[in-house]
Amino acid sequence: MASRKALQPNRVNGDKYSVLLPTYNERENLPLIVWLLVKYFGENGYHYEIIVIDDGSPDGTLEVAEQLQKIYGEDKILLRPREKKLGLGTAYIHGMRHATGNFIIIMDADLSHHPKFIPQFIKKQKEGDYDLVSGTRYQGDGGVYGWDLRRKLISRGANFLTQVLLRPGASDLTGSFRLYKKKVLESLVERCVSKGYVFQMEMIVRARQLNYTIGEVPISFVDRVYGESKLGGNEIVSFVKGLLTLFATT
Repeated sequence: MASRKALQPNRVNGDKYSVLLPTYNERENLPLIVWLLVKYFGENGYHYEIIVIDDGSPDGTLEVAEQLQKIYGEDKILLRPREKKLGLGTAYIHGMRHATGNFIIIMDADLSHHPKFIPQFIKKQKEGDYDLVSGTRYQGDGGVYGWDLRRKLISRGANFLTQVLLRPGASDLTGSFRLYKKKVLESLVERCVSKGYVFQMEMIVRARQLNYTIGEVPISFVDRVYGESKLGGNEIVSFVKGLLTLFATT
């Protein structure tokens, strides 16, 4: 009886959380991340939906998503696939068009972002009525696990450069585990012009420009369990170019 009462406040406050999961070749990871999302949303009594935006994965990710929809129901798992890779920003726009929640959660589908932190995001948002809450690897007990020294240096270096040049008012600019008020995310996506890894950074910079409030929750980032990392030389070059562009225009 006590546990039922503990769940009730979350169900009656009218909030709904739409999780946007852009995927590309995530057939091994998708069942696990969906199961964890269902577990933590269910245990805390939150009203939610999971929107899978697959960009034509050749490994059969969409077929796996269809099976998950049969298991958990069409009201919980929404499939909004696209024919090919069209970029992260457009994936969020595509997903938001179909989202019925008043809050949007963005995260990676490769298990690097653990859904156990979502209740903390929601609690933090309520505490300050923040416009967005961002997971941070660089504050409190946050951290990174499974990366080699090269990857850690790239991440730290990118974050340091961003802090020096842009002074964004948040400790982790390149992370992609965040909770937004839907109307705030819509406003930010309309203004963002960057692609790839720079997109997440620009979102925070634009949020600061528009005086949106930002909360942070320390998270543990774990390198992907299955599949290969999508970070390569081209992405690093694009990041530097994007950073300099933001520095010159913001």
